[in-house]
Amino acid sequence: MAENLIIAPTTDKVSRYETLLPQIESLVMGESDIVANLSNIAAALKQTHGFFWVGFYLVNKASADGRQELVLGPFQGPIACTRIQFGKGVCGASWKEKKVLIVPNVDEFPGHIACSSDSKSEIVLPAFKGGEVALVLDVDSDRLNDFDDVDERYLTRVMRVIERFL
Repeated sequence: MAENLIIAPTTDKVSRYETLLPQIESLVMGESDIVANLSNIAAALKQTHGFFWVGFYLVNKASADGRQELVLGPFQGPIACTRIQFGKGVCGASWKEKKVLIVPNVDEFPGHIACSSDSKSEIVLPAFKGGEVALVLDVDSDRLNDFDDVDERYLTRVMRVIERFL
């Protein structure tokens, strides 16, 4: 198990991801608890990249009114929205569309849910279990247009690791 992340802060984004991925694998290897694994993954992503907010929203199939919704799971960063309806905001849209969404400017995203006014751009990625979205990874930046195809490619690889223990 990796006790400490070993990432040179001055390395480029690709190098940081390439160094981080095997360490994430090591963090979750042999651990079946989803909360522990998601917590460590959120911390590792935030620590490595300095993202403003990193966290998971899990699909809750037992809400009070019988509707599915996303419920806040492990995260790193400021206080966040607790529940998100299907199709609402960037996270709900990623869940509904079953695809990665990169939003260069959250203020221009129709129906964006502003959990923090400091969030400026966002990437959201779904993880699947049995062909259905089980959770989404939400990463926010306090800078505009901070996410690109490099983030999508490597964070998608992180999601494949997560899908192994869902």
